[in-house]
Amino acid sequence: MTIEIGLALTILSVVIALQGYQLNKQKHRDEQTEKQTKEEKDDAKESAEIKAQLGYISKGVDDIRIDLKANERQMAALGERVTRVEESSKQAHKRLDNLESKGDL
Repeated sequence: MTIEIGLALTILSVVIALQGYQLNKQKHRDEQTEKQTKEEKDDAKESAEIKAQLGYISKGVDDIRIDLKANERQMAALGERVTRVEESSKQAHKRLDNLESKGDL
């Protein structure tokens, strides 16, 4: 009878040990899955932030291009005006030279 009780306790111990092992294994697997899920969420959040920042940068570059084109147009218009002023001053100098050579001045 003592052998049967010892054998029963041994079997019961093995069963409890196996259940503890399975429980620990499941807990470890759940922790890994939770960790993976958290990492995926963090990666998705970081990716979304990067995409938003790239969108802002892209919009800023587009705004700079628009401003640059406007500045180029203004510079072209200013260049035309400077050319006209130079031509006008050249003609004025010719008229002044003619007046000086006639002795009116």
